[in-house]
Amino acid sequence: MTRLFPHPLLTCALLLLWLLLTSFSLGNLVLGFGVAALASRALAAIEPERVKLRAPMALVRLFFIVGLDIMRSNYAVARLILTGGRHGRRHSGFIEIPLRLRDPAPLALLAMIITATPGTAWVEYDDETSTLLLHVFDMIETDDWVKLIGTRYESLLLEAFPA
Repeated sequence: MTRLFPHPLLTCALLLLWLLLTSFSLGNLVLGFGVAALASRALAAIEPERVKLRAPMALVRLFFIVGLDIMRSNYAVARLILTGGRHGRRHSGFIEIPLRLRDPAPLALLAMIITATPGTAWVEYDDETSTLLLHVFDMIETDDWVKLIGTRYESLLLEAFPA
């Protein structure tokens, strides 16, 4: 049964949603079932492998650290924009940061963390050299950013996910 419908709950939910959005008729039931079954099979074809988690408490710590960093960064960016920064001498810049992460799941989490933090943007990741290109709104010291990403975020992600 799971071969024919790899995600039966998804199929049922999509069929129900289809019927709620359209009028109920035999034709809509058949068409909705076909669309739901195809969507379920398509998801099974592109579904990534399951992520293994080694230390969930590391992710809990990371959650609170990121939350605090986002609040601090919101304040700092707002202050820079409203006051003009350090006497109007704000310098944006790009930094190349070497990463130890290789697995797609923790890399995706790191990308979300960096992009969600105001003042920073994940620009590019080179898979061959495992290097992240980061844009910083107010660049003060490049070495500080390398240490921050490596010790504050990457170390907890390496602790949480097996290599």
